[in-house]
Amino acid sequence: MTAHTFTILFVFALFASVLLQLWLALRQINHVRRHRNAVPAEFAERITLESHQRAASYTIAKTRFGMIGTLVEAIILLGFTLGGGIEWLTTLSTHWFSSPILAGVSMIALLAVINTLLTLPISWLSTFRIEAAYGFNQSTPALWAADLLKTAAVAAVIGVPLLGAVLWLMERMGANWWLYVWATWLAFSLLLMWIFPTWIAPIFNKFEPLPDEGLRARIENLLQRCGFTASGIFMMDGSKRSSHGNAYFTGLGKTKRIVFFDTLLKQLDGDEIEAVLAHELGHFKHRHIVKRMAWTFALMLGLLWLLGQLIHESWFYQGLGVHTQTTANALTLFFMVMPVFTFLFGPVGSILSRKHEYEADAYAASQSSAGDLIQALVKLYRDNAATLTPDPLHSMFYDSHPPAALRIAALQRLA
Repeated sequence: MTAHTFTILFVFALFASVLLQLWLALRQINHVRRHRNAVPAEFAERITLESHQRAASYTIAKTRFGMIGTLVEAIILLGFTLGGGIEWLTTLSTHWFSSPILAGVSMIALLAVINTLLTLPISWLSTFRIEAAYGFNQSTPALWAADLLKTAAVAAVIGVPLLGAVLWLMERMGANWWLYVWATWLAFSLLLMWIFPTWIAPIFNKFEPLPDEGLRARIENLLQRCGFTASGIFMMDGSKRSSHGNAYFTGLGKTKRIVFFDTLLKQLDGDEIEAVLAHELGHFKHRHIVKRMAWTFALMLGLLWLLGQLIHESWFYQGLGVHTQTTANALTLFFMVMPVFTFLFGPVGSILSRKHEYEADAYAASQSSAGDLIQALVKLYRDNAATLTPDPLHSMFYDSHPPAALRIAALQRLA
């Protein structure tokens, strides 16, 4: 392949990807707008027309804003690649450092900082305009800035050594460097999952043992029935940033813990919380987390192998506007442009994820109550302003969970 041919292929793929994303967004907006004046029959007794219309307006506002984000991201990508941004950063970094590894780390760090600065307005407007307009944002400008600085500090402390190790392996391990990089990334990912609950998460949020003793006893009884052990059951102060509710498992081995947002505990009663937790335990029981990790690790192995085939091809660099062939440039270009070529395969992951959600729902129905889970989901749809009428095709590309109507119908059959 020639550099010119690859440039044409990249531009075509980027143009097609952006057009597809904008078309899907317009489908979503039009579909939600058409159904905003009537609550779906299966929800009519539980959700008011006012709540349904609020969710429609919120979804339309977020989708419109997302269209702007899509265009901005495409322009930034073109600026870094064909616009010469990466080539300029490479020249600057090699002027600062004679070591290829230090120059590579410097180049990627600079790129990350510039990209963050360019996308800050998107993040700000999303938080303080869209989320605030619908009553979800609880953050302040000071907290938002503090989160940004903390994230940058954590990324520097953890990411820079990892990046240096990866570039060293790419430089020194010969043709099979991608195997060593994959093994290093695998070990790092597992380590990060292990240390995240106790070392990283507390940097951003406050965690305390679940204060409701009655609820704690119910949860411990459920965990015992399901054969699940956890190092603790915690409440997180999610309300200091958003009024959205959530719950999650985190950690590995002895660091596994269950975390409830304080907002979720206010939204649901004891039966509903138990049903939601039973759903999450369903993922554990069906080994969904292990399966997803295995899939991610296998996919990364394949991607690194592919990069190993491209790293010495001059057309790969020159076709993307870069004339200096370095391992750092190869790594950066590959993972920057890969989403352009893979967006079309999004529904494949969605199908697998939805299958897991249905299985977890079925497990929750067997361990607690399908009716309680339905009640919990309806409350969460209502309080989080989640649309009940998404466009099916848009949902297939973007939603890891089944649409509300299909999910509730499946639970009703189980009930």
